[in-house]
Amino acid sequence: MNDRASAPTRAEHQARMADYLKAGEERARTLGNKGPVRFDDNGKLHPEIVDAYWKHGFYIFEGVVASEEIEALRADALNMLGRAPATPGGTTDAQGRPAMGRDWAREPYTFIKPLSDPWGGTDKLNGRHPTKMAEAKADSDAPEHVVFLMYGMCMGMPAGLRVYGHPQLLAIAEAINGTDFVPYNDAIFVKQPGVGGSVAWHQDGVTHWNAPDWDEGSHGFNFQVQLYPTTAANCLWVVPGSHKLGRIDIKKRVAENGGDDRLPEAVPLICNAGDVTMVNRQCLHGSFANSSPDIRISLTFGFHRRRSVLGAKAGLSMTRQDVVYDEQRIFERSAVIPLAVDARRQRYPAETPFKYQPFADRPEEFRYTPETRERWIKDYNTKDLAI
Repeated sequence: MNDRASAPTRAEHQARMADYLKAGEERARTLGNKGPVRFDDNGKLHPEIVDAYWKHGFYIFEGVVASEEIEALRADALNMLGRAPATPGGTTDAQGRPAMGRDWAREPYTFIKPLSDPWGGTDKLNGRHPTKMAEAKADSDAPEHVVFLMYGMCMGMPAGLRVYGHPQLLAIAEAINGTDFVPYNDAIFVKQPGVGGSVAWHQDGVTHWNAPDWDEGSHGFNFQVQLYPTTAANCLWVVPGSHKLGRIDIKKRVAENGGDDRLPEAVPLICNAGDVTMVNRQCLHGSFANSSPDIRISLTFGFHRRRSVLGAKAGLSMTRQDVVYDEQRIFERSAVIPLAVDARRQRYPAETPFKYQPFADRPEEFRYTPETRERWIKDYNTKDLAI
């Protein structure tokens, strides 16, 4: 729906979605890929979880992040949101303070029009969002622009750095991608009530679709730490099993659905605060405009197999396309992991820290201090590993 003038109102969009949301909730309940993190007697991620992830392409881990930590994450995220420029490209926030990130190498905020789809049907991000989601007209009191994404949580959110070093999440990453797993990137999705935008149907992977060794895990996965309960109206939707299909003709799939963006096989990832979703980046997934009264803030950060990244060329238009990911680039971006682990150890000394094998022989060099923060974490997201 490209003509915003003829778009439905927020209330009309909410009514349009109602039956579809209920049906999606019913489909999601049948899958059985949701529960607490479980490990076997050897400390490895329980094989039933691993099997369910590879079958469906996603898993919902319940209650991973404790309520006290969620409160700290919310406070940091809301502070970061409050410190956004008052207008896109501005230098001060709504209170007249210097906006966050004016001295960062990468702009930490993406703004959009309320209830819009900024990527669908465009060539942005290598054209991986080929169809546009239904847009809506926001209520008359809505702002002209709203924050859609925030970047750099390991710089802008102290609690964000600590959750990046969460031992259970890193153990899951190791189970799926091997002991030498490496980071991808991080982004904070912000779906404010009644104005949050949509993310058109897409698959994240770009680089390896035609590789001779392509398989179901070639493009890694993303975690999303949910800071608030998510609903079918504001959460991520995924087509189960689509990570197995290779590159999907999304335009054709939507056309076969009569041009309707409400794909009948997709399911919503409904969560409580503190739950963490894990979604294969090759899955067909997206989210609808948030015409609901409920907020969603999702801390999203991903991990790759090292062998998928080493020697690969940068694969998304947000990065320099001439960059090849060599050993040094991987080392520099991966250094955030042991520093996050140590930052977490300092805050939660009773917790057993994760041991990240690529840095296991250098513990003292990668303690979290003001000096190592300046050396390794400042502008870390300019070295993301996007494939």
